[in-house]
Amino acid sequence: MTAVQAGPTRRRSRFTLREIVLVVVLGVVFGFLYWVFVQAWNGLAIAMGPAGDLAQHVLFGSWLLVGPIAVAILRRPGSGILAELIAAVVEVVFLGSPVGPLLVLSALLQGIGSELPFALTRYRRFGWGVFAASGAFGAALVFFWTAYRMGWYGQDLLELRLGVQVLSGIVLGGLLAKTIVGALRRTGVLDDFAIGAAPHEAQDVVERRVR
Repeated sequence: MTAVQAGPTRRRSRFTLREIVLVVVLGVVFGFLYWVFVQAWNGLAIAMGPAGDLAQHVLFGSWLLVGPIAVAILRRPGSGILAELIAAVVEVVFLGSPVGPLLVLSALLQGIGSELPFALTRYRRFGWGVFAASGAFGAALVFFWTAYRMGWYGQDLLELRLGVQVLSGIVLGGLLAKTIVGALRRTGVLDDFAIGAAPHEAQDVVERRVR
């Protein structure tokens, strides 16, 4: 489905206080949710038995959610990257992530990759395709860094790892983020942010007519 143009991006050089608060809240909330997803990863790894090492790739997209959600709500450059970094800091400082400070670097790469498709549209398009690309880019960009750090290059499973992680990014990091943003928007809680002033996409209009 083709996305409807969402209007010009805000050109202010600084975030407003309300926007900063929202990014922080999103970062903190998803920092805790990301920790929950880590526990789910551990459980899935056990359930998958010999293939348990692939569990991290199956669930990877869930760790990309906050970036595209923040960008879609604020429609401002850097908002997705900032939200991912805050979530990572929460995981490291408050939840004791075993990855340690390296998680912040991973979050930076995830944020850059997730925000890039929106930046390429000048933050004007927020359809399903752009969200899917967001998840794919976020998953792929951090994969190559992780593959280097974990010594995956040269392994037979390298392509399978990449394929599963990118697919997870598309579904859990992109399409699920789009679904969450749409659900939040329909409640009216986002009306005071940039997304509230943007026209709804065609699908949203159809849904309202059906109801």
